Amino acid sequence: MRALAALSRFVGNTFAYWVLIFAVVAFLQPAWFLNLKGAIVPLLGLVMFGMGLTLKLDDFAAVARHPWRVALGVVAHFVIMPGMAWLLCQIFHLPPEIAVGVILVGCCPSGTSSNVMTWLARGDLALSVAIAAVTTLLAPLLTPALIWLLASAWLPVSFMELFWSILQVVLLPIILGVVAQRVLGEKVRHAVEVLPLVSVVSIVIIVAAVVAASQAKIAESGLLIMAVVMLHNSFGYLLGYFTGRLFGLPLAQRKSLALEVGMQNSGLGAALASAHFSPLAAVPSALFSVWHNISGALLSTYFRRMSEKEDREALARQTAD
Repeated sequence: MRALAALSRFVGNTFAYWVLIFAVVAFLQPAWFLNLKGAIVPLLGLVMFGMGLTLKLDDFAAVARHPWRVALGVVAHFVIMPGMAWLLCQIFHLPPEIAVGVILVGCCPSGTSSNVMTWLARGDLALSVAIAAVTTLLAPLLTPALIWLLASAWLPVSFMELFWSILQVVLLPIILGVVAQRVLGEKVRHAVEVLPLVSVVSIVIIVAAVVAASQAKIAESGLLIMAVVMLHNSFGYLLGYFTGRLFGLPLAQRKSLALEVGMQNSGLGAALASAHFSPLAAVPSALFSVWHNISGALLSTYFRRMSEKEDREALARQTAD
């Protein structure tokens, strides 16, 4: 079990590389992964169940202590990312299916790896967890509402169908995970230790299945979609950070806001697009999953250096005094 936990930590720490490797392999050999499309929704449910196993009531204590900071992060997330997605679709005149895919990933809750990136960046982890949890719990209502509001100009959008999908794929597994943790207590500790491995394998399979199903379309317009995804993600980080600065938050909280706003639950985006629209509409989510794990790791490294620089400056001031 100890070896499995060590393997899980290693795979979790190298998440971005596995996603990138299997996305490339799925593009080059799509036939290997085409039969995995039916596993997308169950695998996402498994990831959400794992998230439920790790959530504790203490995680929501940050909401009670600093409710306005959590509210600021939640509002920033659901305003900045959907708004930027809609704006980029207008600027680049994207085809309908791609536009819906970009807006869909923009309307998803916070990403499943944002908490890890915040921890690596020396951000406020409690705030990060609280924002991720609240955006995920609000997703069944806000995500379909925002998709219907912003994307129905391109393709027909059914609010109720999206609502029920997110309820079944996100909220129900999380609730079951929380209940299992409360009932089983310490017995779930070993399961939690291997969760990074389960999550990485699940997300890698989801990305590979989406890339394989849309290989021809990616070859045709993949560069355009990738450019939009990179801009979307970058503006999310930038506007999230400056939102925190505008409201006078300390550096640690600004880092948390940047990562919580910029990183999306792209697995949910891929699952919803595959179930309700088309394989092509799932491509922005798949590419976002590849890119935001790379960019998040780079940004967290930069943020960590900011903390170290701030510590050195504070020490220099104390020495001077």
